[in-house]
Amino acid sequence: MMDAFERFGLLINDRVVRTPVAIASMAGIVDAGYVLERADHIGIAFIGGYSIDGPTMDAARAIASSGDRKEFIYDAPVIELKSQIDLMAKSDVIPGINLRGSTPESFSTIARTLGDRIVYEIDAHCQQPAMIAAGCGEFYLKHPEKLLAVIRALKSEGVTVSVKIRAGVADDDRTLVGELWKAGADILHVDLMDFGTAKLRQIRNACPLVLIANNSITTFDRMKDMLSHGADLVSVARQSDIRTLAGLDAAITRYAEEEGWYNAPKQLCRGGDIRSLTFCCMPVKECPLIPALTRIGMPKETYIRMKLEAVRGTQLDTGKQTCFGSLSWCCKTSSPCMFRDMTLKQAGISRKEYMRLKRDLSDMIMSRVFHDNTQDETS
Repeated sequence: MMDAFERFGLLINDRVVRTPVAIASMAGIVDAGYVLERADHIGIAFIGGYSIDGPTMDAARAIASSGDRKEFIYDAPVIELKSQIDLMAKSDVIPGINLRGSTPESFSTIARTLGDRIVYEIDAHCQQPAMIAAGCGEFYLKHPEKLLAVIRALKSEGVTVSVKIRAGVADDDRTLVGELWKAGADILHVDLMDFGTAKLRQIRNACPLVLIANNSITTFDRMKDMLSHGADLVSVARQSDIRTLAGLDAAITRYAEEEGWYNAPKQLCRGGDIRSLTFCCMPVKECPLIPALTRIGMPKETYIRMKLEAVRGTQLDTGKQTCFGSLSWCCKTSSPCMFRDMTLKQAGISRKEYMRLKRDLSDMIMSRVFHDNTQDETS
């Protein structure tokens, strides 16, 4: 049995994520008690949403008084949040708090008081009119400069920042997520609404943030679809019952131990995201690789040199009988290839280990793309 980091390779807030299954916040419902009941089957949980200043607490009271939905109502945000965080410390679940605030100072004050043991999630997702009028939730997606200011305020306190957004609300999701990354956000938590995997791929191709996909992801098939289009984790909200969470956790654990790379992307020619460059061959013919390299601003020669340098001295630096003389150019194990498989057998590399090596190569490619190149992904 692999340990959690070997299996998934996920670190959040300097802690190993046990499983890429998360609980998303639901106002008035998801608190520490809710999380602890489900702790055996999740890796991270976002409690809340919690209102943290006058305007948002007034909005929460107005929403609750209407009787349409629940809210967390309290007079002392810091005391309540500290109590909830202390309770969550009884589990191995990484704690996150989904916060509704109307100013950067509201967020930085909370972070300064509670410290860096938790993930601070900015609620840029709520669509309740009262919250939007208070200057939070979807308000931030229509006024991204204010959202960026909140991120910077939190990062000035040295904490890990997640941003929860709703796809399709901002003028351009790709531009937005790139700006969130550059402002210092660490995690992007996306309610995909009805957009599906095409939107997820666009977002993955626009930023290197830890990406959590949300919206009706309650079966392993749907979970695997999200992971293969760019997600690092998936989150569940309304259907976060123990049976659903346990099923997702068990299925992805088994899949990771069998396949080696739990969220391996589809190949680029089959609709894969930018991570799938790890599986692409040399750019010697007209195929989706050529326009993909153009969009990320990487010359073909740079791509070739980058992959060859990355695998030099590694187990992927072999395979003279493969199509291009190196496993660095070989495809995913789900695609049949006798030359790749023959090389793996001769080199004593299991298919699972091969996929893990490809994951390492993908991580390096992502770093090069986002730190050394200007890119404008549009597909």
